[in-house]
Amino acid sequence: MSELAAFIMTCLSAVYFIMPAYIANLSGLAFGGTTPVDFGKNFIDGHRIIGNGVTWKGLIFGTITGTLVGAIEGVLIWDPVYGLIVGFLLSFGALLGDAAGSFIKRRLGINRGRPAPILDQLDFIAGALILASLYTTISSETVIIIAILTLIIHLISNMVAYLLGMKEVWY
Repeated sequence: MSELAAFIMTCLSAVYFIMPAYIANLSGLAFGGTTPVDFGKNFIDGHRIIGNGVTWKGLIFGTITGTLVGAIEGVLIWDPVYGLIVGFLLSFGALLGDAAGSFIKRRLGINRGRPAPILDQLDFIAGALILASLYTTISSETVIIIAILTLIIHLISNMVAYLLGMKEVWY
């Protein structure tokens, strides 16, 4: 196999691995709403703990959908238990990472919807990889590929959403 083909396969493997986190993050947004995880409470600094963007409904449905994707991936690789466990850890970790990112943004005085470059794109990936690493080994090469691809995918998807009138800003 050529070096280019090997690199492409490595990238595809990384995307396949992280897919439950991507789906959980999207599902948390799509199915979110209702009660915020922080119940509308403020932190000791007077700002919201997390904010309205992270909800119980989004956390639950995002975790479920991402876990289902992991389970399906597990069946496809002939290891459904591994897929279920890693799918859950990636999904729940992604949503915890997103909540942690929101917590950090509130501490920095950045309001919901305002950009925090890099943090906005990688908080959910960091949470997913940290939680999944408690169960499975993730190479540094995979982490780097996932981070770079996530930044690229996030930028492209936001530009498309902006061009389609679904977002007010391109980033």
